[in-house]
Amino acid sequence: MKILMNNEHIEYQSTEEIKRFQESKLHDALYYLNRHSPFYQNLFKAEGIDIRSIRHLEDLQRIPFTEKRDLQLHNSDFLCTPTEMIIDFITTSGTLGDPVTFAMTDRDLERLAYNEKISFLCAGVKPIDTVQIMTTIDKRFMAGLAYFLGLRKLGAGIVRVGNGIPELQWDTIRRIRPNTLMCVPSFILHIIKYAEEHGIDYQKSSVRKIVCIGENLRESDFSLNLLGQRIKEKWNVELYATYASTEMATTFAECEYGCGGHHHPELIICELVDDDGRIVTEEGRVGELVITTLGVEGMPLLRFKTGDMVSFHTSACRCGRTTMRVSPVVGRANHMLKYKGTTLYPPAMYDVLDNTPYVENYVIEASLSENGTDHITACIGLSEASRPTPDNIVKDLKDRFRAKIRVAPQIEILSTEEIRRINYPDMSRKPVKFIDNRGKNS
Repeated sequence: MKILMNNEHIEYQSTEEIKRFQESKLHDALYYLNRHSPFYQNLFKAEGIDIRSIRHLEDLQRIPFTEKRDLQLHNSDFLCTPTEMIIDFITTSGTLGDPVTFAMTDRDLERLAYNEKISFLCAGVKPIDTVQIMTTIDKRFMAGLAYFLGLRKLGAGIVRVGNGIPELQWDTIRRIRPNTLMCVPSFILHIIKYAEEHGIDYQKSSVRKIVCIGENLRESDFSLNLLGQRIKEKWNVELYATYASTEMATTFAECEYGCGGHHHPELIICELVDDDGRIVTEEGRVGELVITTLGVEGMPLLRFKTGDMVSFHTSACRCGRTTMRVSPVVGRANHMLKYKGTTLYPPAMYDVLDNTPYVENYVIEASLSENGTDHITACIGLSEASRPTPDNIVKDLKDRFRAKIRVAPQIEILSTEEIRRINYPDMSRKPVKFIDNRGKNS
């Protein structure tokens, strides 16, 4: 199995050269799957697919999609190596159902480190920098390990603090003086709040840059969303957004111009499809991201539907890279809501609530009404400071929702502790902000 390293230059080549390069790597990936993957061997046989006929990227459309359900039902059939070659076992977060196990070889970990190295470089991180990682590196979580491996390969300094605990975060910043943070953007507001409450002059801290994961910083037009605006208003730092998933084992990171996550052609092939599985070709139109991994040894994927709704942007970037750029994630394909004639995704509601000063925490619940239409309830926990009088809370929240997304959900006020238990159930590695009960009502 070839390891695709030291190909950073491909991101600066012509579109035609990038396509030829990817078609060569696709050929290698197909032959590897045909020799080593029980799942894809069965798929090729059942569908009568001769991999020799798949010569161009467009030919991928002859191959059926792989979906999350396939990984859940046939997990072990995706493994392409003997178990003695596996170094690390990880699982997905399980946000779309039962978690899926991924097995990684030593070469896969090398590939992961390479991916993060070039992604950090894209986001302006240099070997001379010191990066404080505010995500967990345990609990079978790929991301924290990936960041550590990538920064180590880059040669940057690393401080592994983990998630939460604002007091420890600020103590670490004071002691070690990192210039870069790696964290979920909404947590930035929490550490700012802690600093303000405890007399910490965060504007004069060592931090100059924050690389963000897990939540959007920008709108589809790449302008800062409400969360991004609020952070920038509070703290004069550079903000970079990234997008990744366990299944892709690849990261799309912004450069300094903040106009989408840059594609790494040596690591992944990307397609965009509509609801009917047809290729979306219109620039900037939203579709579901479909990926084919390149250079993965343990559990490579072919035409995997990620469930993430994004758009592609193909014009050359001012940074000099000519690769396609991926927009911020609009939402999950199966989380789309039709509410009072408006189509929306939960992240648009998160953006409103994350930027309402008296909202401490929240969870969005979707269910079916008696008429079979989508019903949305925003369950809100209130902070003690700077909130409206009880009579005005619901009206103010609904006004905020209508100003942003044109419709307002049902509002229910709960205790912050009750919502915290919903946000952080046992075994969860990510906060639960959306609960979809629509399938349970039928």
